[in-house]
Amino acid sequence: MFLHFSLGVILILAFATADDEAITINCRKDSVSITWRISPELAPYATSLFLGNVCIRSSMNSLPNGDWELHFDYRFIDCKFKKKIKGKHLIHQNVLSYKPGKKSQSPVYEYFFECVQRRPEGWIPPFLNPGASVSKGQGGLVFHMALLNEQMSGTAKSNIIQLGSFMPIWAAVEQKAHQPLRLFMEECVAAPTAKLQPEQQIYPIIENKGCLIDSVKGNSKFLPRYHSSALVLSLESSMLGVGKVYIHCKLVAWDPDVLNTSKKACQFSKENVGWELLDDPSQSDLCSCCDESCKSLHKRAAQDSQGLSHVSVLGPLVIVDMSDSGMLTA
Repeated sequence: MFLHFSLGVILILAFATADDEAITINCRKDSVSITWRISPELAPYATSLFLGNVCIRSSMNSLPNGDWELHFDYRFIDCKFKKKIKGKHLIHQNVLSYKPGKKSQSPVYEYFFECVQRRPEGWIPPFLNPGASVSKGQGGLVFHMALLNEQMSGTAKSNIIQLGSFMPIWAAVEQKAHQPLRLFMEECVAAPTAKLQPEQQIYPIIENKGCLIDSVKGNSKFLPRYHSSALVLSLESSMLGVGKVYIHCKLVAWDPDVLNTSKKACQFSKENVGWELLDDPSQSDLCSCCDESCKSLHKRAAQDSQGLSHVSVLGPLVIVDMSDSGMLTA
């Protein structure tokens, strides 16, 4: 059952069991309030009724007809709520359960629910804001690159990708005590090995100082930035074929106020039939060199040599064809 978030609105769900229990769930902004009505026969076993399989009731009271009410008042950060991001919504999922046996035994009853709310304006998933957990630090920069899960709420738990799906590849730089920076993917290629070999066959993804050439041939694209120091590339797996692949990228951190032909993130718009600048479409003329040669600007070149660029390798990623019975394993 899906409970859509609405402040002040309570959705009451009655379900028929041997004891005729009833559940009332009130989804709030950061928490949930649940009332679970149980029969007198179940009351002695109230400690066996859980939220998220870990949280017992916050309080309990008797009713005139002999029934009892269990109240669960918890925040979404408690009781093992699962958070998902889907489009413009945040979804918090959990389960109410009755577990009269040992902890290792499965529940004899489960009731799944979720609270759905619109994503607040300007909300940034903590994982995609690399500076959020960094309050101290000095010295060099720390670069990251990872495959995200479908909800983009964290790293993917599996490196197996279905052929034809899109891979959200996240890159970021921890700024620590450094001045604010903007992250770019200057060059990216796909290769069958973790170390690039001479004359090795590679598949170019980004080249020419930030031009996503895979957006010309396929449907890969940069996603809107959640933070200047992070970037997500939605890469079309079908362009890479079936098998193991490593993504090699040169990441560059740069002044967030400076965009030029050598420090940019450009992608091809099939709708507008032309190159567009991710961070400021009004300056898309900076992408006009993507079909030719984007020359490097030598200003601040010394800073590049002091750690503003880094080569990251992600993999192995295993692309499989689900229609093929001989599916690869990681």
